[in-house]
Amino acid sequence: MEEQLKTLIKVWVFAIMCMSYCYYLPSKIKAGLPRLLFVLPICALFVVLPLFLSSIHLSGSTALFFSGVGNLKLILFCFDQGPLYPLPSNLFRFVCYTCFPVKLEQSPKSQTRLPKWLFAVKVALFGVVLHSYNYKQTLSPFLTLWLHPLHIYLELEVLLTLLKVFVTITLGCEVEPQFNEPYLATSLQDFWGRRWNLMVSSVLRLGVYYPVRRVCEYLTSSDYAKLIGVFATFLVSGVAHEVIFFYLTREMPTWEITLFFVLHGVCAATEMAVKRTEFAWRYAVSPMVSRLLTVGFVVVTSGWLFFPQLIRSGVMERRANEMLLVIDFVKTQVFHFL
Repeated sequence: MEEQLKTLIKVWVFAIMCMSYCYYLPSKIKAGLPRLLFVLPICALFVVLPLFLSSIHLSGSTALFFSGVGNLKLILFCFDQGPLYPLPSNLFRFVCYTCFPVKLEQSPKSQTRLPKWLFAVKVALFGVVLHSYNYKQTLSPFLTLWLHPLHIYLELEVLLTLLKVFVTITLGCEVEPQFNEPYLATSLQDFWGRRWNLMVSSVLRLGVYYPVRRVCEYLTSSDYAKLIGVFATFLVSGVAHEVIFFYLTREMPTWEITLFFVLHGVCAATEMAVKRTEFAWRYAVSPMVSRLLTVGFVVVTSGWLFFPQLIRSGVMERRANEMLLVIDFVKTQVFHFL
C-alpha cells in the first residue's frame, strides 16, 4: 500500500502538470477544433494513468476522475461548454473543477437538506455490508443479489460525501450532489437522470445527449431525436464502463457491462415513449409500486450483467478488503493519537 500511495502522488503530480498546460495554453486558443487538437494529447495521457495503479480504489477513482469525467470535461471545455466554462479564476479551481464533482457557483443554492442522522445510518450500513463478505457463503441468494449493489452505492455515497465536505471547505463553493436517494426512483428515467451519479449524468447530457439529439433533429422528428439521444448516452456510458472495468480487472472486455447499459437505454427510451401515450395516463401506477419495480429491475439486471465480471475476477471482495484495511488503519492512527 505504501508503494501504491507513492505512485498515486506521482500520478497526481503529473496530472496537475497536464491540467496546468490545459489552463494556461489551450485556454488562450480559439474554441473548437484548434483548441481540441491541443487538448487531445492530454486526454490520451489521462487514459493511461490508471494503469500505473493496482489498488482497486486508487485505480478506480483515477479512472473515474481523469480518464472518464475529466476527459469529457476537457473536451467540452474545448468548445466553451461544460463545468470548465467560463474559465475558473485560478489554476487550483480549474484542477478541482476538472477532477472532482464540483459546480462553478460560488454561493450554494437553497435546497432540501437531508437529516444528518441519515448519513450516519448509511455509514453504519456500509460497515455491515463490508463485514458481510466474511459470511458470503452462508448468505441466501436473495441477500447476495442485494449485497453488491448496496456495496457500490453506499461506498460511493460515503466517500463522495466526505469529498464534498473537503472541497466545500477548501473552495467555498457548492458541490454537485452525487446521489439523490436513488432507492426512491419511480422510473429508470428518474433513477439515471435525477438520482444516480448526478455529476456524470450532467456531463454525459452535455457531451453526448444534446449533440446527438441536435444532429438527429435534422434527420427525424424531435421525439425520435430525444429517444436516439438517450440510447446513445447509455451506449457511450456502457463503453466507458468497459474501460473502467478493464482498469479494475486487467482482463479483456466481456461486453456484459455494455449490454447492461444498452438494455437500460432501450428500456428508458421505451419508458419515455410510453409515458406520452394515453395508456400511461389511464393505467398510472402508484409511486410505491413504481419504486419497487424500478429498484427491482436495476438490482436484478445488475446481478445478471453488471457484477458477474467483477465477481469472477475477485474485484468486489478485494474492494471490501481494501476498505476494511483503510478503516483499521484510520482507527489505529486515531487511537494512537488519543
